[in-house]
Amino acid sequence: MDSEKEFLANYNIKEYERPSLTTDVAAFIVSTEDSNSDRRAPENKLRLLLIKRGGHPFKGMWALPGGFLQSGETIEECALRETFEETNVMPSALVPVGTFSKPGRDPRGWIISNAFVSIITEEAVKQVGMDDASDAQWFSVSFDRDDDEVYRLTLEYGETVLEALLSEERSDLGRTDFRIIDSGGLAFDHASIIAKALTVLRKEAKNYDTIFNFLPEKFTLTALQKVQETIMNISVLPGNFRRMVSSYVEETGEYVKGARHRPAMLYKRKK
Repeated sequence: MDSEKEFLANYNIKEYERPSLTTDVAAFIVSTEDSNSDRRAPENKLRLLLIKRGGHPFKGMWALPGGFLQSGETIEECALRETFEETNVMPSALVPVGTFSKPGRDPRGWIISNAFVSIITEEAVKQVGMDDASDAQWFSVSFDRDDDEVYRLTLEYGETVLEALLSEERSDLGRTDFRIIDSGGLAFDHASIIAKALTVLRKEAKNYDTIFNFLPEKFTLTALQKVQETIMNISVLPGNFRRMVSSYVEETGEYVKGARHRPAMLYKRKK
């Protein structure tokens, strides 16, 4: 053929087998729960949105929100659309987790998933009344490694407890993934995706720019510290934390309203 135009005119893409593309979104919030004791501060918990599947495959099992890429849509646009459709909230941040393409990961056929971490503020979720959905719930998250190098992913909502077991795998290309030992009641390979998403989120949380996406425009330093500690599963001395974030925040001159004791200063992200 003499030209690219002629080549393309005779090219038939249908002659080649093609995969379907999907996005799966690990949407997180940090929720605040009132303590039963007047002397204890409210507790923060990291929560993940899961959807109870209404059809096959994996009917009745819990899964990440997601769906198939539509014509004319980018992968990122698909992830944002799917998150908005499930939460009625547009994410304040979207972080790539990776591509999941292991053969047989989806019993429907050759389906490749592009996974993302989505960050949503608790304030935004409360405004749209997400807690009332029967097939979409915010599960508290625990993710730790046992002494025998097995990772335990525990997701809880009410009396529903999902506990997946995974092991860490390093590929020849230097990528770290998680092999599922026990899916714990999660659909597809979503236990592996969630484990990788949490790893990415904790890495991102070392950068304070990510933490701000979990907070309203104005916040206390205690709230900022609790969000980072909750995500990273660590504890930092308040004095040390204040020094670490001093170059990232600035005072607003405003204080928390309705406080019982000395009101705390409100801060905002430094531009």
